[in-house]
Amino acid sequence: MYPGRNFPPRRQNRRENVNESIRAREVRAVFPDGTTEVMPTSAALRRAQELGLDLVLVAPTAVPPVAKAVDFGHYQYEQKKKQHDAKKKQHVVQVKELKFRPNTDDHDYDFKKNHAIRFLQEGNRVKAVVQFRGREIAHADLGKKLLMRFAADLTAYGSVEAQPRLEGRNAHILISPVKAAAKTSSSEKPQP
Repeated sequence: MYPGRNFPPRRQNRRENVNESIRAREVRAVFPDGTTEVMPTSAALRRAQELGLDLVLVAPTAVPPVAKAVDFGHYQYEQKKKQHDAKKKQHVVQVKELKFRPNTDDHDYDFKKNHAIRFLQEGNRVKAVVQFRGREIAHADLGKKLLMRFAADLTAYGSVEAQPRLEGRNAHILISPVKAAAKTSSSEKPQP
Protein backbone atom coordinates (compact mmCIF):
# COMPACT_ATOMS: atom_id res chain seq x y z
CA MET A 1 0.00 0.00 0.00
CA TYR A 2 1.22 3.51 -0.77
CA PRO A 3 2.13 5.70 2.22
CA GLY A 4 -0.14 8.68 2.77
CA ARG A 5 -3.17 7.14 1.06
CA ASN A 6 -5.89 6.27 3.50
CA PHE A 7 -8.35 4.19 1.53
CA PRO A 8 -10.95 2.33 3.53
CA PRO A 9 -10.59 -1.45 3.34
CA ARG A 10 -12.55 -3.00 0.49
CA ARG A 11 -15.89 -4.36 1.59
CA GLN A 12 -16.49 -7.89 0.45
CA ASN A 13 -19.29 -8.01 -2.10
CA ARG A 14 -22.05 -9.92 -0.33
CA ARG A 15 -25.05 -11.03 -2.33
CA GLU A 16 -28.34 -10.13 -0.69
CA ASN A 17 -31.26 -12.56 -0.69
CA VAL A 18 -29.20 -15.47 -2.05
CA ASN A 19 -28.43 -18.82 -0.38
CA GLU A 20 -27.20 -18.31 3.23
CA SER A 21 -28.09 -14.58 3.20
CA ILE A 22 -31.81 -15.38 3.29
CA ARG A 23 -32.99 -14.47 6.78
CA ALA A 24 -36.55 -15.84 6.66
CA ARG A 25 -37.26 -18.90 8.81
CA GLU A 26 -39.37 -20.58 6.14
CA VAL A 27 -39.92 -19.91 2.42
CA ARG A 28 -42.24 -20.96 -0.37
CA ALA A 29 -39.67 -22.77 -2.51
CA VAL A 30 -40.15 -23.03 -6.29
CA PHE A 31 -38.04 -25.67 -8.05
CA PRO A 32 -37.23 -26.08 -11.79
CA ASP A 33 -39.53 -29.11 -12.15
CA GLY A 34 -42.48 -26.85 -11.24
CA THR A 35 -43.05 -28.07 -7.68
CA THR A 36 -43.83 -25.48 -5.04
CA GLU A 37 -43.84 -26.12 -1.31
CA VAL A 38 -43.52 -24.21 1.95
CA MET A 39 -40.46 -25.47 3.83
CA PRO A 40 -37.74 -24.29 6.22
CA THR A 41 -35.07 -22.17 4.51
CA SER A 42 -32.26 -24.60 5.39
CA ALA A 43 -34.12 -27.54 3.79
CA ALA A 44 -34.89 -25.51 0.64
CA LEU A 45 -31.25 -24.42 0.42
CA ARG A 46 -30.06 -28.03 0.81
CA ARG A 47 -32.40 -29.22 -1.96
CA ALA A 48 -31.32 -26.37 -4.30
CA GLN A 49 -27.64 -27.22 -3.72
CA GLU A 50 -28.36 -30.89 -4.48
CA LEU A 51 -29.67 -29.71 -7.87
CA GLY A 52 -26.52 -27.59 -8.34
CA LEU A 53 -28.49 -24.31 -8.16
CA ASP A 54 -28.73 -21.24 -5.93
CA LEU A 55 -31.73 -20.35 -3.78
CA VAL A 56 -32.78 -16.77 -4.70
CA LEU A 57 -35.45 -14.77 -2.89
CA VAL A 58 -37.71 -13.43 -5.68
CA ALA A 59 -40.59 -12.04 -3.57
CA PRO A 60 -39.25 -11.03 -0.13
CA THR A 61 -42.44 -9.20 0.92
CA ALA A 62 -44.77 -12.19 0.39
CA VAL A 63 -45.93 -14.27 3.36
CA PRO A 64 -44.03 -16.61 3.43
CA PRO A 65 -41.30 -15.17 1.16
CA VAL A 66 -40.97 -16.84 -2.26
CA ALA A 67 -37.58 -18.33 -3.10
CA LYS A 68 -36.67 -19.88 -6.43
CA ALA A 69 -33.97 -22.45 -7.17
CA VAL A 70 -32.09 -21.00 -10.17
CA ASP A 71 -28.58 -20.33 -11.44
CA PHE A 72 -27.87 -16.92 -9.84
CA GLY A 73 -25.69 -15.64 -12.70
CA HIS A 74 -28.39 -16.46 -15.25
CA TYR A 75 -31.05 -14.90 -12.96
CA GLN A 76 -29.05 -11.64 -12.72
CA TYR A 77 -28.61 -11.58 -16.49
CA GLU A 78 -32.38 -11.99 -17.04
CA GLN A 79 -33.16 -9.22 -14.52
CA LYS A 80 -30.76 -6.79 -16.24
CA LYS A 81 -32.25 -7.68 -19.62
CA LYS A 82 -35.79 -6.98 -18.35
CA GLN A 83 -34.71 -3.60 -16.90
CA HIS A 84 -33.00 -2.66 -20.16
CA ASP A 85 -36.11 -3.53 -22.22
CA ALA A 86 -38.38 -1.60 -19.85
CA LYS A 87 -36.09 1.45 -20.06
CA LYS A 88 -36.07 1.24 -23.86
CA LYS A 89 -39.88 1.20 -24.05
CA GLN A 90 -40.55 4.11 -21.70
CA HIS A 91 -41.23 7.57 -23.14
CA VAL A 92 -39.99 10.62 -21.29
CA VAL A 93 -42.35 13.57 -21.75
CA GLN A 94 -40.43 16.71 -22.62
CA VAL A 95 -41.55 20.33 -22.70
CA LYS A 96 -40.83 21.81 -26.12
CA GLU A 97 -40.70 25.60 -26.21
CA LEU A 98 -41.75 27.77 -29.16
CA LYS A 99 -40.96 31.49 -29.13
CA PHE A 100 -43.04 34.20 -30.77
CA ARG A 101 -43.01 37.98 -30.93
CA PRO A 102 -46.24 40.02 -30.66
CA ASN A 103 -46.09 40.90 -34.36
CA THR A 104 -45.17 37.43 -35.70
CA ASP A 105 -46.03 37.03 -39.39
CA ASP A 106 -48.68 34.48 -40.51
CA HIS A 107 -46.18 32.27 -42.35
CA ASP A 108 -43.89 32.07 -39.29
CA TYR A 109 -46.92 31.41 -37.08
CA ASP A 110 -48.07 28.52 -39.33
CA PHE A 111 -44.55 27.09 -39.42
CA LYS A 112 -44.32 27.05 -35.61
CA LYS A 113 -47.88 25.74 -35.29
CA ASN A 114 -46.92 22.73 -37.46
CA HIS A 115 -43.92 22.10 -35.19
CA ALA A 116 -46.24 22.22 -32.17
CA ILE A 117 -48.60 19.72 -33.79
CA ARG A 118 -45.69 17.33 -34.41
CA PHE A 119 -44.48 17.73 -30.80
CA LEU A 120 -47.96 17.04 -29.41
CA GLN A 121 -48.38 13.96 -31.63
CA GLU A 122 -45.07 12.62 -30.30
CA GLY A 123 -46.52 12.94 -26.78
CA ASN A 124 -44.54 15.98 -25.62
CA ARG A 125 -45.89 19.12 -23.98
CA VAL A 126 -45.60 22.49 -25.75
CA LYS A 127 -44.83 25.81 -24.10
CA ALA A 128 -45.57 28.80 -26.33
CA VAL A 129 -43.82 32.01 -25.27
CA VAL A 130 -44.39 35.53 -26.58
CA GLN A 131 -41.38 37.78 -25.89
CA PHE A 132 -41.85 41.52 -25.58
CA ARG A 133 -38.97 43.91 -26.22
CA GLY A 134 -38.81 47.57 -25.42
CA ARG A 135 -42.16 49.33 -25.69
CA GLU A 136 -43.95 46.22 -27.00
CA ILE A 137 -44.85 45.43 -23.39
CA ALA A 138 -47.45 48.20 -23.59
CA HIS A 139 -49.35 45.91 -26.03
CA ALA A 140 -49.38 42.78 -23.87
CA ASP A 141 -52.95 42.15 -25.03
CA LEU A 142 -51.61 41.39 -28.57
CA GLY A 143 -49.38 38.67 -27.13
CA LYS A 144 -52.24 37.14 -25.16
CA LYS A 145 -54.47 37.17 -28.26
CA LEU A 146 -51.72 35.39 -30.21
CA LEU A 147 -51.43 32.72 -27.51
CA MET A 148 -55.23 32.24 -27.39
CA ARG A 149 -55.28 31.87 -31.19
CA PHE A 150 -52.44 29.34 -30.93
CA ALA A 151 -54.31 27.34 -28.27
CA ALA A 152 -57.52 27.41 -30.35
CA ASP A 153 -55.66 26.12 -33.43
CA LEU A 154 -54.26 23.18 -31.42
CA THR A 155 -57.45 22.05 -29.66
CA ALA A 156 -57.59 18.88 -31.81
CA TYR A 157 -54.07 17.87 -30.69
CA GLY A 158 -53.74 19.21 -27.15
CA SER A 159 -55.48 20.79 -24.21
CA VAL A 160 -54.52 24.02 -22.47
CA GLU A 161 -53.26 23.50 -18.92
CA ALA A 162 -53.71 27.15 -17.84
CA GLN A 163 -54.68 30.48 -19.33
CA PRO A 164 -51.90 32.70 -20.77
CA ARG A 165 -49.81 34.33 -18.04
CA LEU A 166 -47.62 37.41 -18.20
CA GLU A 167 -44.34 37.06 -16.29
CA GLY A 168 -41.90 39.90 -16.68
CA ARG A 169 -41.41 40.56 -20.41
CA ASN A 170 -42.81 37.18 -21.47
CA ALA A 171 -46.31 35.76 -21.81
CA HIS A 172 -46.64 31.98 -21.98
CA ILE A 173 -49.14 29.14 -22.24
CA LEU A 174 -48.65 25.39 -21.68
CA ILE A 175 -50.39 22.79 -23.85
CA SER A 176 -50.51 19.04 -23.05
CA PRO A 177 -51.12 16.33 -25.66
CA VAL A 178 -54.54 14.72 -25.84
CA LYS A 179 -54.10 10.99 -25.18
CA ALA A 180 -56.43 9.88 -28.00
CA ALA A 181 -54.60 12.09 -30.54
CA ALA A 182 -51.25 10.56 -29.59
CA LYS A 183 -52.58 7.01 -30.05
CA THR A 184 -54.46 7.56 -33.31
CA SER A 185 -51.49 9.21 -35.01
CA SER A 186 -49.34 6.13 -34.37
CA SER A 187 -52.07 3.70 -35.47
CA GLU A 188 -52.92 5.58 -38.68
CA LYS A 189 -50.25 4.06 -40.88
CA PRO A 190 -50.85 3.58 -44.59
CA GLN A 191 -52.16 0.15 -45.46
CA PRO A 192 -50.13 -1.78 -48.10
